[in-house]
Amino acid sequence: MGFKVLARTLAASAAAALLVPVVVQAEPLLVGGYTGKGGQGIAVYDFDSRTGQITARPQQVVAAINPSWLALSPDRHHLYAVNENSEGQADPVGRASAYRLDPRTGRIAFLNRINALGADPTHASVSRDGRYLFIANYSGASDPGGTLAVAPVLSDGRLAPVTQVKTHRASEVNRDRQMAPHVHSVVSSPDGRFVFAQDLGADRIYAYRYDPARPELPLTAVADQPFVALPPGSGPRHLVFSPSGRQAYLTLEMTGSVAVLDYAEGHLKLRQVLPLAPAGFAGAVGAAALHVSPDGRFLAVTDRGADNVLVSFAIDPADGSLRLVDRRAVEGVQPREFAFAPDGRFVLIANQGSDTIAVFRRDPQTGKVGERVQALRFSQPSALVFPH
Repeated sequence: MGFKVLARTLAASAAAALLVPVVVQAEPLLVGGYTGKGGQGIAVYDFDSRTGQITARPQQVVAAINPSWLALSPDRHHLYAVNENSEGQADPVGRASAYRLDPRTGRIAFLNRINALGADPTHASVSRDGRYLFIANYSGASDPGGTLAVAPVLSDGRLAPVTQVKTHRASEVNRDRQMAPHVHSVVSSPDGRFVFAQDLGADRIYAYRYDPARPELPLTAVADQPFVALPPGSGPRHLVFSPSGRQAYLTLEMTGSVAVLDYAEGHLKLRQVLPLAPAGFAGAVGAAALHVSPDGRFLAVTDRGADNVLVSFAIDPADGSLRLVDRRAVEGVQPREFAFAPDGRFVLIANQGSDTIAVFRRDPQTGKVGERVQALRFSQPSALVFPH
């Protein structure tokens, strides 16, 4: 081969190399669920943000009993799971577990596990300063009922034993489900100065002032508004704040609706309640998970009643009110939780009742959910977390 031909060949090869697309690193995805039907614990998968595909096999599985909810530390270097146990199960004690987390790969390493001092813990969150884990002990049984437990987080991420337990009063409106308190979630205010406990059994949101300077008793009731009363028999479940922090959104599980509350300085005021089911729907309802989209423009909510749908609302940037934009069947049963992909182009739904994680395309501009691209088999999934 002559020099000129060789030079042209090398130049063409170099130019072609520049056209090779850059391979996007897969996003790690953490999945938790119930283990009574063969589940093993917390699984770490890779998620392809280009195609919406979850790898068929996890890169790691860490054994745990009923890790039904997963929560990240503010710096995303630690993961916390509740072990939703109660009397009659393989482990009869409700617990919370701590893990070291590599947010780049999603791989986790077990640190320690504590007694949650309550049955059936279903939710947990870390204080904004990373110093405490707030645990929602739901307790399916009426005796002793649900509680809010507070556990200090040590400097290495491990959990110290629970130092504070809060109890509430049941509404007793629904004789089957509200004869005892059932704390379903615990969420900090955007500035971290207040903590709100959503109690399904009480039909109330309980408000607490957070004071990390009192390590044994960091939570005290907000004196002038210790709770927010909600419609009788509505069953408050999960709460998230709007991007502005001036509103909060709440699922009312038992009436299958979502509420809008105005927020300021530790005070919440109910403003709007919207049904998730269409007009005239006569089947069972059950509002469950809700999350704000990554761009802050939409709120999505699951209804795990008879219709099994993901309902999407546009958020009014002026006052945080909601407008219905989409109602999409989840192609599964009992959508307990879901997660937006980091870029908002896909939504992943944990269909607990049909043992699948369903992945759907989503239009970030309209908020509407499109075709399903995958249905991954997973035993009773209930928590989906992207660690970065």
